[in-house]
Amino acid sequence: MINRRDFLKTAGISAAALAMDPVGAFTASAKNRKAAKGANDKVNVAFIGIGNRGKEDALTAYKTGLCNVVALCDVNMGVSYTQEVMGMFPNAKKYQDFRKMFDEMSSQIEAVFVATPDFSHFPIAMRAIKEGIHVYCEKPLCRTFHECELLIQAAKMHPEVITQLGNQGHSGANYFQFKAWTEAGIIKDVTRIDVHMNNDRRWHKFDVNMRKFPDPDPMPETMDWDVWLMQTMYHDYSKKFDKGNWRCWYDFGMGALGDWGAHMIDTAHEFLELGLPTEVGMVKCEGHNDYFFPMASTIKFKFPRRGNKPALEMTWYDGIGNFPELPAGYGTSDVPEGVGLVDGKPYVPSKLNPGKVIYSNDLIFKGGAHSSPLKIIPESLHKEMDAKGLLPHIPEDYHYNHHMNFLYSVLGQEKPHSPFEVSGPLCQVMNLGVIAQRLNTTFHFDRSTKEIIDNPFANALLTGIPPRKGWEDYYVL
Repeated sequence: MINRRDFLKTAGISAAALAMDPVGAFTASAKNRKAAKGANDKVNVAFIGIGNRGKEDALTAYKTGLCNVVALCDVNMGVSYTQEVMGMFPNAKKYQDFRKMFDEMSSQIEAVFVATPDFSHFPIAMRAIKEGIHVYCEKPLCRTFHECELLIQAAKMHPEVITQLGNQGHSGANYFQFKAWTEAGIIKDVTRIDVHMNNDRRWHKFDVNMRKFPDPDPMPETMDWDVWLMQTMYHDYSKKFDKGNWRCWYDFGMGALGDWGAHMIDTAHEFLELGLPTEVGMVKCEGHNDYFFPMASTIKFKFPRRGNKPALEMTWYDGIGNFPELPAGYGTSDVPEGVGLVDGKPYVPSKLNPGKVIYSNDLIFKGGAHSSPLKIIPESLHKEMDAKGLLPHIPEDYHYNHHMNFLYSVLGQEKPHSPFEVSGPLCQVMNLGVIAQRLNTTFHFDRSTKEIIDNPFANALLTGIPPRKGWEDYYVL
């Protein structure tokens, strides 16, 4: 039986190596960085953003036994959830501003885990790469297409830096299975994918007739709101932005698509070599407004023929009751494997759990989110093919830790499953979907020039507004 270690030899993606010297404002210490070496060494890590998902990252990474926690950073060190994590690592140095942490400890930090709001991933990840520090960044990678592109290019310019997107299912059953089934020709000639996330989520709670941003609320005394805002446009503090509520607002988050898309379309995107679409358009948009994501969205992405792979249409469904048409023999909706906590609470199954249906010329597959493996529809056909030995089996120990893969990669023993060169274009697909949501429109995209060619307003949103004063250097490679 093949084991995980043997399987990983063919699963990794080689980092692009460009013959360029590191450039930028923050590279002085990178040249003197001491790389982690040896099976018995541990990686000195810092965690930036230690509430909710950040707490899970800290615990999961620490439990691998592969890291020492040397620094913790969060804009609000006075609330219960950050104090809880600080109590777990009393010897780690504490910071509220990641810039100060890098200024003082760059030479002592080998890797960072970033679990801040979507919009603030970019400056932290860019600073880390320029410092020569390995970076694990939660999904989605960035809020804008251009920021994703800059991080992809920065990672190529610094091939010594290990990068990993936090779509943890990319180290689980679905990753290994999709790879094996694609290589064996079980998954081939795919022409349609329906992706659905229809749970009741907090960004469906605001008034779609809103005409201005929320009124200011009293700011917590322990909050550094200026650092929380980082490079984005200034907004007064509001509880409707804080504690995860940021995800629903266009200025801060990427909605349901950014939250769950990377957990459901990641393997199809990589192993079907989707790249970027040629057309993105709204099929349905309920509750469209200027401030936050719609109540329900149906978005169609069109991908061209790729070598011997046929053109493909992928349709995204979000919103309560906004379900795709299910094929005959679909059966019951599986609970996604490896979801863990959602918004700090246990995942609650719904009528149609987050997942996808994949249509090829010969077979139909259904799958969940995160690590959930695919099943052939109907179940009887899956069992028949399995009994005949037609379905490759994935490694017995496929329940593998994404954080562990990252840390082993830092130690030079493996290759990351979701480096920015792989996960960046995946997130750019979602960036394009968000532009369609925001404008409630359809547009065409040139994959070679990476421009929206028939809508100047949409094309401007690829970059978005300029950064606030003092953050410009982060946008220079």
